[in-house]
Amino acid sequence: MNNSSTYCLIMAGGVGSRFWPLSTEENPKQFLDILGTGKSLLQLTFDRFNKMVPEENIYVLTNLNYQNKVVEQLGINSEQVLCEPQRKNTAPCIAYATAKIHKKDSNAVLLVSPSDHLIINETQFFKDLNTGIEKAKNSKDLITFGIKPNRPDTGYGYIEFDASEGSINNIAKVKQFREKPDLNLAKRFIQQGNFYWNSGMFVWKSMTIINSFKNHSKELYNLFFEDLKSYNTEMEDDFLNEAFTKCEDISIDYAILEKDKNTSVVLSTFDWSDLGTWGSLKDLLEKDENKNSQNNKEIYFFNSKDCLVKTNSNKTTIIDGLDNYIIIETDDKLMILSGENEQQLKSYLKIINQR
Repeated sequence: MNNSSTYCLIMAGGVGSRFWPLSTEENPKQFLDILGTGKSLLQLTFDRFNKMVPEENIYVLTNLNYQNKVVEQLGINSEQVLCEPQRKNTAPCIAYATAKIHKKDSNAVLLVSPSDHLIINETQFFKDLNTGIEKAKNSKDLITFGIKPNRPDTGYGYIEFDASEGSINNIAKVKQFREKPDLNLAKRFIQQGNFYWNSGMFVWKSMTIINSFKNHSKELYNLFFEDLKSYNTEMEDDFLNEAFTKCEDISIDYAILEKDKNTSVVLSTFDWSDLGTWGSLKDLLEKDENKNSQNNKEIYFFNSKDCLVKTNSNKTTIIDGLDNYIIIETDDKLMILSGENEQQLKSYLKIINQR
């Protein structure tokens, strides 16, 4: 496959607050070695896509504060680091990157991916990715990647596909996107069989997504696509500052995907986790006979089960009488959190910041 017009947009601007206290605004989770591999999540993502996309065609979308971190970790040209001057969610930054690349290459096919997901079976991943790329090249569809669920998870959004039409080459028409469900609804989704997890990965021709912005998000289209003369020139920074000041804060799902009828989903089967919470990491780590995980040998568990404990050093630590707790220590922070309340972490941090 000729990949010279295939580009990858890696989104790496989030703060990863659900991985507090390890992930902070100054050093968010995509720049951390969360998995203990010796590489950050961003580096793992970059290396993965670099196996099928030329290095010079990989762009990282991030916040201005993280530009140096991205260059330092990846060693790429600073021109491949596209910095949003303000955090305005995924739709504006994807619009910006699309316009910039489309001006350079009007035949561009764009892969869009988060920077902080775990993908284990790369052989199957590349197979599913190529399925999506070929569909995007040969149609006017927006292509999403759905993951076949193996449990009724309430932490993921879902894609409902049209089972009546069936799938061709593991691609089906999207019926609708569904928000994160409660447990009963998630169980119904699994029983129905035509609901897949929304991976947050997409592929489309640049011209296809530009037309979709024009049809479904006129404001963003006018701001980012109506006049391309500033892109790739010394005027770009001033143009961007003005555009991001004016544009709304909205995700690509709300702005485009939930409105566009020409959306298809690749029914993917590679092993995937969005690594969205400590709990999702706990599921992946090696455990003892009581399902406890720890990051050093000086942590001792008594009468405890299903706990994740990470300390900042090899200090001797005793955990007694805890069931389903997450304990994370850094130099200046300590979190002792019930696994049942993990989804409340963001609201806890908001209260702390207000105080």
